[in-house]
Amino acid sequence: MKQLSIFIENKGGTLIRVLDLLSKAGIQIIASTVSDTQDFGIYRVLCNQPQAAFLMLKEAGINVQLTDVFAISIDDQPGRAAQAVEQISKAGVSILYLYSFLWKGKGVLVFRVDKQDVALSTIHTADMTQLTTSDFA
Repeated sequence: MKQLSIFIENKGGTLIRVLDLLSKAGIQIIASTVSDTQDFGIYRVLCNQPQAAFLMLKEAGINVQLTDVFAISIDDQPGRAAQAVEQISKAGVSILYLYSFLWKGKGVLVFRVDKQDVALSTIHTADMTQLTTSDFA
């Protein structure tokens, strides 16, 4: 799955500008998270049109990257996220970051890893449900 990683300055109005651009372009945000440092934030976004959003933001002079991430669906039950992360970690894969949300009665884990091929194999071997952008249409 493709995720937008948008680098924004930690000052008033910068996030609003990004959100306004996405809105005017008809881009639907599926999930997002912001992490910050002292000088800038990283706004990570899953959306319905990642390539179009990437090009539009680039054209607007915004520092943005397309990042490969995994999204898996899990049962909305205590401990299920821990089980999924444990299976991936036991395969020797480091999760670089992770965020989650609820969607249609299921939990969704979105994460970036250091070994994509091993993570993909583990997801399939463990019979986890991998999601794509089209699943959120």
